[in-house]
Amino acid sequence: MRLILTFAHTRLLWVALLLLCASTYSLHAKDAAPAGIAPEKVADFVHAVLDADRTIYTNQVVNRMQAKGIVSAAEHWEHENALPLPAQFLQHSGKLVAESGRGIRYRLISLWPIYQRNAPATELERKALESFSQTPDRPFTGIVTSGRKQYFQAIYSDRATSAACVKCHNSHPLSPKRDFALNDVMGGMTITIPLD
Repeated sequence: MRLILTFAHTRLLWVALLLLCASTYSLHAKDAAPAGIAPEKVADFVHAVLDADRTIYTNQVVNRMQAKGIVSAAEHWEHENALPLPAQFLQHSGKLVAESGRGIRYRLISLWPIYQRNAPATELERKALESFSQTPDRPFTGIVTSGRKQYFQAIYSDRATSAACVKCHNSHPLSPKRDFALNDVMGGMTITIPLD
């Protein structure tokens, strides 16, 4: 658990820095030459950090511990002597970041979610997931509105990078799709950044 919190705190520091850069950009967006970093670039930076953290967690923690027989990763890890699954690690850290009040959010979504809360929440998210069958290596971006606030949203394809991802989704009793293969696009990672 201590390792999970360390990853989450490191990620919060990166997110705070990136939000500062994005807010500098939006504060000067009315000027002829905007200062700061464009929201597209901020989303790319955040995605790079999240992707790296999840890859390290999957390969260096979960897979390594399971291979040594020390501990396993399980969906109900809170009630078992287990680690969170890599997708749960990302979802829980996303919840922690959302609760920080900085306005940034990220989560995993899919056209075939095991749990409905992971389905696309907006038309932009649905279109992004559908586009990944043709262009999985490019993020799908747009502006979304919630109440009076506008957000930049970037959705990146999320591939089955380990056999554990494929096995879990193909064998889960609630899974609507059971024929995933390694490197298939299973869904997307959506990153939402406030623009005001």
